[in-house]
Amino acid sequence: MMDVSNGYFVISLDFEIHWGVFDKKSVAEYKENLENVKLVIPRLLELADKYNIKLTFATVGFLFAENKQELTSHNPKLLPNYTDLNFSPYNKLDSIGENETEDEFHYASRLIDLIKQTKKHEIGTHTYSHYYCLEDGQTKEEFEADLIAAISLAAKKGISIKSIVFPRNQVNTNYLDICSKHGITSYRGIETHKIYNTLDRNFNKKQSTRALRLIDSYLNLTGHNTYKLENLNTISGLTNIPSSTFLRPYSKKLSMFDSLKISRVKNGMTHAAKHKELFHLWWHPHNFGKHIEDNFKGLEEIFIHYKILNNNFNFNNVTMEKLASLV
Repeated sequence: MMDVSNGYFVISLDFEIHWGVFDKKSVAEYKENLENVKLVIPRLLELADKYNIKLTFATVGFLFAENKQELTSHNPKLLPNYTDLNFSPYNKLDSIGENETEDEFHYASRLIDLIKQTKKHEIGTHTYSHYYCLEDGQTKEEFEADLIAAISLAAKKGISIKSIVFPRNQVNTNYLDICSKHGITSYRGIETHKIYNTLDRNFNKKQSTRALRLIDSYLNLTGHNTYKLENLNTISGLTNIPSSTFLRPYSKKLSMFDSLKISRVKNGMTHAAKHKELFHLWWHPHNFGKHIEDNFKGLEEIFIHYKILNNNFNFNNVTMEKLASLV
């Protein structure tokens, strides 16, 4: 039975580099953010160490490969057959470099080793190919082939995959039994408020919906999005560890509101600590690639606040895998 005598703080990172945005931006358009991931990850590990924080890195499978030969040899036989061909990263493989030294935008084997060496953070999956589970054309069989490839390439590094974060938060509950079948025990669900609903593809992509999500990062429109631990759903053997909020990157244009954004996160954490609930924060390492100092300044404020809540309310930080095992 789960210990509900305290609340829990989970942080998951969608570790993807260019594979997370390849269908939206070229490397050139987003270069500063992408190339600085190699600075962001070590600094993140250092700061987490300072405040005894454990992170869950949901990592795109492609990034585990040491070179193109290893990558292509792990590609599944069944590729996602998206109606919109722009969603498939397999069309881009010819144009990437041979290895991490040559191409730091599409490989991250050394960074993954760095995370693994700490022996405190979890490395989960963000699918093998940044797979979109709700887009037209792809099938359950194609998703399973993708997942098998991700698990197999991680295993070569001695990493056992236990948690999944679905790219673009496209949670397809019909696919959860596949995850469970292959040993995964948790996934990151979405906030319950309708502005976060990724199932309604058109509503989700509307400018007005995006604007509401932006405002919600600074002002409390949708509540604290914290969750009672005894109410966490387990579907097909997987525990849903839903998101509380996305930590938006520092923006020069919105810098005057940055303290509101950090307060919004801290207030949610305080609510979770006092009510013995879950608070789940997430972002992408590449979000911190620009305005590195400002982003880390905000994050350190959050970590300091965690230590206060940990001391006062026994608010506990765990990885996704650990929380699922407690549930």
